Amino acid sequence: MIILTGFQAPGTRGATLASGAKSVRIHGRDVEVKAEVVQLQSASAHADANQILAWLRTMPQAPDQVYVVHGESGPSDELRKRIKHELGWRAMVPEHGSTWPT
Repeated sequence: MIILTGFQAPGTRGATLASGAKSVRIHGRDVEVKAEVVQLQSASAHADANQILAWLRTMPQAPDQVYVVHGESGPSDELRKRIKHELGWRAMVPEHGSTWPT
């Protein structure tokens, strides 16, 4: 699942995904969208760690894996640690260019 938070500026990949596109251009290549795309107007893309954890606590069940993909590596890793410690969920900060099986 791809969760888009807040406003997606026209012409951005976020806006392309929000419009329901079946592919998006990344680094000059068209990449097929195989994920469910959800846009949350009620969430800010600028939430702090406490707000993100509060939102995660509202989920009816834990996801298999949480990927922290926004922000610098140090603060992202601190959020990963809090997700693991406070919620007991699997969380990771993927390295640039990482891929996972679909």
